[in-house]
Amino acid sequence: MDLGIKGRKAIVCASSKGLGLACATALAREGAEVWINGRDQGRLDEAAARIKAETGAEVHTIPADIDTEEGRGTLLAACPEPDILVNNNAGPPPGKMADWSYDDWMKGIHANMLAPIFLIKAVVPGMRARKFGRIINITSAMVKSPSATMGLSTSVRTALTAFSKSVHQDTVIDNVTINNLLPERFNTDRQKFMAERMSRNEGITVDEAYQKIANTIAAKRLGDPAEFGDACAYLCSAQAGFISGQNLQLDGGSYRGLV
Repeated sequence: MDLGIKGRKAIVCASSKGLGLACATALAREGAEVWINGRDQGRLDEAAARIKAETGAEVHTIPADIDTEEGRGTLLAACPEPDILVNNNAGPPPGKMADWSYDDWMKGIHANMLAPIFLIKAVVPGMRARKFGRIINITSAMVKSPSATMGLSTSVRTALTAFSKSVHQDTVIDNVTINNLLPERFNTDRQKFMAERMSRNEGITVDEAYQKIANTIAAKRLGDPAEFGDACAYLCSAQAGFISGQNLQLDGGSYRGLV
């Protein structure tokens, strides 16, 4: 299927590795002109080389901290008229209510709520004027299925979900969609961190921790980031113009609710 985004300009935040890199790779493969972002130029260069090796596409690298106004300005100056915005950022630390300080909350709010909101605010007017826009927020399956250890992450990502649901009702009129991808248990560095944390806390090997994590998924395996990237590319496609305000769970069939 031709997704109709060849030549479209795409910003993918926090895309030097993990799910962000998977999304950037899928978009580049479909012919989009992609700007990847992160804080480490060396890691961005490695990601760009990997994307080129897999897709043949050249991508732009933009080192910037999107948690800051200056960083977001740098990113938008590099690609002032994006057709596609994929919001992504590192998640807050797991723990319990007593573990999270005021600073932890402020960092989570800035990284996983305010940074994407201000990027959306910046790009929507141009997208609406051009009558095409695709905005994807990478959030978490915990938005719909909160866990006891992810309350901070769930809270700030749910706030972004609510904001996006309200805004899209205006933007979709001009073919600007806003959707959320809700991952759970993908084989990324984040999952490595969680496995190592489990290994230390429970006195088991890292391999045993990975298996224990996989067993929490209905499919009994971790997700492949490429599967996630392809889902992102479809929601960015010309064909997906009638899909907006949605939360697509990518969780190996684990969500037990009906809606």
